[in-house]
Amino acid sequence: MSDARLTGLDLSATTYVDGRWRPGEGEGFGSVDPATGRELARWTGSSTTQAEAAIAAARASLDDGRWARRAPAERAAVLRRIADLLEADHERLARLVTAEVGSPITLARSLQTATPVANFRWAADMAEAGPRGGYREHLPAAGPPAASESVLLREPIGVVAAITPYNYPINMVAWKVGPALAAGCSVVLLPSPRGTLCTLAFARLAAEAGLPPGVLNVVVGGADLGRLLSTHPSVDMVTFTGSNAVGETVMKAAAPTSKKVVLELGGKSPTVILPGADLARAVGPSLLRFCRNAGQGCGATTRIVVPRDRMEEFVAAATAFLDEHVPVGDPTDERTEVGPLISAEHRARVEGYLERAVADGATLAYGGDRPDLAGWYLRPTLVTGVEPGHEICQDELFAPVAVLLPYDDVDQAVAIANDSRYGLNALVWGPHEEAVEVALRLETGTVAINGGGGARPDVPWVGAKQSGVGMEMGSDGFAEFFTVKHLQWPAEPVA
Repeated sequence: MSDARLTGLDLSATTYVDGRWRPGEGEGFGSVDPATGRELARWTGSSTTQAEAAIAAARASLDDGRWARRAPAERAAVLRRIADLLEADHERLARLVTAEVGSPITLARSLQTATPVANFRWAADMAEAGPRGGYREHLPAAGPPAASESVLLREPIGVVAAITPYNYPINMVAWKVGPALAAGCSVVLLPSPRGTLCTLAFARLAAEAGLPPGVLNVVVGGADLGRLLSTHPSVDMVTFTGSNAVGETVMKAAAPTSKKVVLELGGKSPTVILPGADLARAVGPSLLRFCRNAGQGCGATTRIVVPRDRMEEFVAAATAFLDEHVPVGDPTDERTEVGPLISAEHRARVEGYLERAVADGATLAYGGDRPDLAGWYLRPTLVTGVEPGHEICQDELFAPVAVLLPYDDVDQAVAIANDSRYGLNALVWGPHEEAVEVALRLETGTVAINGGGGARPDVPWVGAKQSGVGMEMGSDGFAEFFTVKHLQWPAEPVA
């Protein structure tokens, strides 16, 4: 470990099983700063034998009830201690996110590290409140055919495998591990190799918070561990965030053992600019939404649907805004808005899409080039002159690239917005009543009207179409971590 931003992160032991840190016994990995291309650290992943041990530890902790049978208030107290420890270590964690993922430091301090604190506190509140209907719900006597009374018991679903992506490494842990622990589940956590350092930093704080041994286990490494977690008969649920290709693999792997699967997958989300929209108000937020975290976000709104007769006006306003308000550069600089992409390979993949689009007649109205910087940067890019069915309009790029698609009437705008195999997120700008009408017609899980509001842990993040299966966060997402047992007896029970 050679980078000052990793001070205090011990990488000699990278596997956390049954309350003990152990040296990895698997493959060697290198973590690289995407802003410079320099290696941050080398670490050793977990072996499949260690992953088996993690699953066994989680199963043992579940079966003996050391966590699941604790009073909800006790579970909540531990989750609040996790939140407090994250908050106290906020600045170091933010700088670690910036080093490992390339997120600009201002974003690292907010969505990357402050938001997980709020999400763990929400999970603590949910542990105390219980799932919708309560942990134990009494139903009134009912009949015919035979009058009976019933109780619904909502119990933790079991051992949860949580597989997280690199782009929001700590917050995605909060989304998965927080509700799972609140429900009383035991967890095996596997982060993306590109988000491992941040996850290990989180895990060391969580280990201080008072979780019983075996309740939270952490293994690190590659796809072989993901396959094991997805197929192992002692794992009851897999919650995964990542690409559709890997999500499909997870679902197929989980099928033989009938595991519950929650998948948060890709997006190609639209921004719909209605004819009456105030461009001075709409342009900036629309651009920032697809540039945030260098476009490496599943909810990035990368298809901007614009009235044909306002396209020239939109491009001019967008170009001026990008020039003035969206600087690209060193993510440790507080003025930076767009940092690097995660790897050289990923940037080359994105550039391939741009090259093919131009070859097919598209125009790069802005950007598309590399700034003169050492890391894996790509300037924010606006693409015009493409049809909605082109690959660059259909595939998730995970980059600060948006296509501008013209329309002639609102029905066509809605059709273009819905012309996607994804359905995760959307923005609509325009007079409120008209914007609401359009929002109701969009095939997507979330729609922000005229900017919407901030992130809320108490509402679900859910994908339509191929953007996912199941929900995360909110009471609906919390319910994913429970199973229901029905007890019933005659209305006049036998002595």
